[in-house]
Amino acid sequence: MSDTRRDFIKKAALLAGTAGLSNILPLSIQKALAINPAPGSTWADAEHVVILMQENRSFDHCFGTLRGVRGFNDPRVIDLPNKNPVWLQSNEKGETYAPFHLDIKDTKATWMNSLPHSWSNQVNARNDGKFDQWLIEKKSGNPEYKDMPLTLGYHTRQDLPFNYALADAFTICDQHFCSSLTGTTPNRNYLWTGTIRKEQNENSRAHVWNEDSDFENSDWTTFPERLEDAGISWKCYQNELSVGVGFEGEEDAWLSNFTDNNLEFFKQYHVRLHKEHIAYVKKRIAVLPAEIEALNKKIAALPAGDVSIKSLNKQLKQLKAELKDIEDNKAILEPGTFEKLSKREQNLHLKAFNTNRGDADYHRLTTLTYDDNGTERQMQVPKGDMLHSFRTDVKSGQLPMVSWITAPENFSDHPGAPWYGAWYVSEVLDILTQNPEVWKKTIFIVTYDENDGYFDHIPPFVAPHSHKPGTGKVSGGIDTRAEFVTLEQEKDRKGFPNSYQRESAIGLGYRVPMIIASPWSRGGYVNSEVFDHTSNLQFLEQFIAAKTGKKVTESNITEWRRTVCGDLTSVFRPYHGEKIASPKSLDKNTFVEGIHKAQFKALPTFKKLSTDDIEAIKSRRGHSAILPKQEPGTKPSCALPYELYADGSLNQDKTAFEMTLRAGNEVFGKKAVGAPFNVYAPGNYMSFSEPGKMEAVRTWAYAAKAGDTLADTWPLADFENKRYHLRTYGPNGFFREFKGHAGDPGIMISPS
Repeated sequence: MSDTRRDFIKKAALLAGTAGLSNILPLSIQKALAINPAPGSTWADAEHVVILMQENRSFDHCFGTLRGVRGFNDPRVIDLPNKNPVWLQSNEKGETYAPFHLDIKDTKATWMNSLPHSWSNQVNARNDGKFDQWLIEKKSGNPEYKDMPLTLGYHTRQDLPFNYALADAFTICDQHFCSSLTGTTPNRNYLWTGTIRKEQNENSRAHVWNEDSDFENSDWTTFPERLEDAGISWKCYQNELSVGVGFEGEEDAWLSNFTDNNLEFFKQYHVRLHKEHIAYVKKRIAVLPAEIEALNKKIAALPAGDVSIKSLNKQLKQLKAELKDIEDNKAILEPGTFEKLSKREQNLHLKAFNTNRGDADYHRLTTLTYDDNGTERQMQVPKGDMLHSFRTDVKSGQLPMVSWITAPENFSDHPGAPWYGAWYVSEVLDILTQNPEVWKKTIFIVTYDENDGYFDHIPPFVAPHSHKPGTGKVSGGIDTRAEFVTLEQEKDRKGFPNSYQRESAIGLGYRVPMIIASPWSRGGYVNSEVFDHTSNLQFLEQFIAAKTGKKVTESNITEWRRTVCGDLTSVFRPYHGEKIASPKSLDKNTFVEGIHKAQFKALPTFKKLSTDDIEAIKSRRGHSAILPKQEPGTKPSCALPYELYADGSLNQDKTAFEMTLRAGNEVFGKKAVGAPFNVYAPGNYMSFSEPGKMEAVRTWAYAAKAGDTLADTWPLADFENKRYHLRTYGPNGFFREFKGHAGDPGIMISPS
């Protein structure tokens, strides 16, 4: 057995949620905490930024119980149209459920696959900010689970000990939202390109569906191209690509990159010229005609009405489509095609599609046998080093200034695969800390692309339509039309059913975890500045400017996103030689094969709430025994560059309520940032879509640049019984509530 294989099995026994950890911190985290950078240094003294984007988990789902973050103890949650707090979600039958524990060890929770998470159901779950459609839109596709409120399931420290230890050691961001109300591919497009549109205007197609992207069918400029053109070193690391190299059975889930490196979808990277793909295509083109002919004969020989004809025709259709795809792209088989590319295009290809081909076993699996309480079980695991190329570059001093790592499906944390991802994250950290001189100058960002179908209680800050009155307002110079998909644009989309059509702001999407590990983000802090995936690019802009003096700007990022989403610099603190305390040790369990054997456990349990339960929760709010609780204690908080104000009063003739929203710049000067606000009318208010009718809960979105003030007016006649009631939510728990009527005394109160 190789050292890498032996190390994988040993670490699995320490890191999986079913086994927990010994009475010591994970070694990778211990090493990272023990290595100090130079005294007086800051993030600007780093030399490497490593970004690992994992898959499909919401913040509450993972970290709602973590101490010191805005999780299940949040005192400022919204109310739903039925007057229940946001935690209490109801289905179409009127059955109501609260968040419940998904025990990784003693239930099969991690083997129950993913939930719906595409454009239509993500938009529907938000429901224009009403936030009350989660149980209806996020049903499991598995008939056995479809009536379970799985969207409300959450994990605890006992389930995810490594993830919680990582958060306790470094800095977790609890106002980090995915970029769009979509699935994986659009959100990853934001990570690599800052957009999902070729041009930043409303007439350019918004790629809000995963199906909008396929190999080499996009062509707008990506951020790695900007790095290449500026002479900044960069690379993407993965075991193997998804374009097709001949994997069979479980091999794809363990060995390919799960189509999570979106650069495969951009023409300028020429993914079809990948050597292993060309070799596979040559094999397939030699046998496909014979396979098609044999299948045609088999179908023709069957009697009419045979039950197998339908499935065989489906198989035949797939084979013909595969052959057509090969024929349409047969130019890749011509000798010297890659060499004919420009040097720039060759560099883009080689750096984006760097794989572990230097490891002889990188395309192979091996069998792991273990004992499950007297039952011998077997599972397939990778035989090679899943991070061979990354490990080699770190050891040899060749780690570039900017790098992205993409995990295979089974290490990606995706709910469609068992939760083996902790090993992968730990291994990256372990590699980076093997050479203290590398870790002293490295920033490691662990982030997630989207929430899957899992609930998060904080409504995202979305863009209003800057040219549609009644949706909110933005500062001058911000045009949000590129941040919106209208129904007219959806109707122009070819090849999609009408039922898929949605008019909505593109984002922000729901909260997802992000932990930033570095010598300047140690100490178990929480950062509550609003971030999204473009924040990574905004940080790289700052980082590159600080290191090289070069201005590399991602022009695809809209002005609205730059206004409401920070650049990550508030995460970091200078190091002045202070002692960094280690987080508390974790409990021990024995074997981590438990992740695999958990599939043989029972289903997780949950409770349908009675009327008495609901009333008890509403009356006691944060003190109900039914609702989940966060761990006791707090976290130190990063200093934030927000100066937020929301003031309101009746107008002079008492016919309307006026509110001003301001992102000040007096306190922080040039470091001040803009801010988003969500305004809620929690009662009945005049409908936007059906004027003249009242609707329960109406929302408006705002975005103010630093130093700017926005003003808006709500006629009293639009409120039920002319009694105004508005709630304003901003970053980091900012909250103001205004309630009254025309008969109120003329007293002005300004919170400060």
